[in-house]
Amino acid sequence: MIRVTRTRAWTTPRPKKRPWSAACGSTSRSAGALLTVLTDLYSADRRSHTVGSVTQSRITAILTVAAFAAAMWIIEVLDFLANGAFDQTFGLRAWQTDAPWTVLTAPFMHAGFEHLMSNTVPFLVLGSLVALGGLGRFMWTTLIVMVVSAVGVWLFSSPGTLTVGASGLVFGYFGYTVLRGIVERRTVDIVIMISVIIFYGTLIWGVLPQQTGISWQAHLFGFIGGLLSAYVLPRTETPRPITRGPEYGSPGYYS
Repeated sequence: MIRVTRTRAWTTPRPKKRPWSAACGSTSRSAGALLTVLTDLYSADRRSHTVGSVTQSRITAILTVAAFAAAMWIIEVLDFLANGAFDQTFGLRAWQTDAPWTVLTAPFMHAGFEHLMSNTVPFLVLGSLVALGGLGRFMWTTLIVMVVSAVGVWLFSSPGTLTVGASGLVFGYFGYTVLRGIVERRTVDIVIMISVIIFYGTLIWGVLPQQTGISWQAHLFGFIGGLLSAYVLPRTETPRPITRGPEYGSPGYYS
């Protein structure tokens, strides 16, 4: 995630700020609706008893990862055409309370195509690994990481600092896949954990202050958010085959 310390030229008027109470009320209603949808998705994943339904949930989750990445590129193209207006409107500003919804939009903004390209591949790889747990688990993990990363950025960045980028999510997915192998103790999760450490283990140094303009706060708290989601989300129930019986018809699976 990039911390934008010098903004680009502004060619369109800044939208009029709404009072905090109005913004908070609107955001609360939107957040309530979002939480309801995510709860339904996660409950559906937990009720999935057949290998077919689990596979479908995983495929949908991976496609969602791809859709998020595509949305980032589309938004960046529009932001480029608007001369940076999207970053100014949808980026997260530390210690400012007039736009709480930027917690969810800032990860989709980037400070240029180079910034976006550096995030795209790890986002797709690590996001897809998280998506193997199903759509509900992926969406909840994403939300937890977004919120924890944003809170860290908002609290520990200099007042007024504009922060944009998906690297908070990347570090969150990294933390999730590492801890999930320990929590689940399943062969597939342990293999994923080891692979992620081998290929992306050096990411851990990104949680330390190293370079001006790079938000280590987003990296650190995104990583913490990933660890938190891996710990608090219930363990995955593995579908098991049942034997065929004359009264059951075709074979199926139960958990």
